Amino acid sequence: MTTANILLVEDEPAIQELLAFNVAQCGFRAIQAYDVPSALAEINRALPDLILLDWMLPGASGIEMARRLRADQRTRDIPIIMLTARTDERDKILGLESGADDYITKPFSPRELMARIRAVLRRRAPQMSDETVRVEGLELSPTTHRVSAGGANIDLGPTEFRLLHFFMTHVERVYSRAQLLDQVWGDHVFVEERTVDVHIRRLRQALEPSGKDALVQTVRGSGYRFSRE
Repeated sequence: MTTANILLVEDEPAIQELLAFNVAQCGFRAIQAYDVPSALAEINRALPDLILLDWMLPGASGIEMARRLRADQRTRDIPIIMLTARTDERDKILGLESGADDYITKPFSPRELMARIRAVLRRRAPQMSDETVRVEGLELSPTTHRVSAGGANIDLGPTEFRLLHFFMTHVERVYSRAQLLDQVWGDHVFVEERTVDVHIRRLRQALEPSGKDALVQTVRGSGYRFSRE
């Protein structure tokens, strides 16, 4: 399974370490930042799959950072969970209106936080979830890294597996080569767009014996789509 990268933006060392420990325990990769500038530097290097963002930070606040991310085309779709000691309903509304997907107040239990992370990932980045996906007779398990159709296993390379997982969690949507590169390879990986065509071809070849290759459709002039039969 592809491990979700969680950016932790928290200036209190004790809370930062607690967050990092619990995120790692759940199988995610923790990226740590103690203020907005260091967080933005991490984001410039590579987009995280989700951000845990503290409201009160030295210098710029979490609210300001959330607004900045939502205003930028490259970062506007990153899921954000706001962490704060503020319990007033007006503060919660402000946090959500600034672009946060969820809001959790301190102190919080690690179990609640992880449940919130998984829920936001399921909703905003389903390809990062570890749940088994079933579409049109195809079954893909991220935890066992297996794909099957009609009970027969389908052998896929790691890139084809990630590509199929992304397609199966975004059925009927059309994606350009550039979008697929960003979503499957990562926006910090610099490879030719035609690389996508090579892996699409390999994916179709692997699906062909099961008769599921037609699910991966070419949309002329636009890119590719995974479509139900």
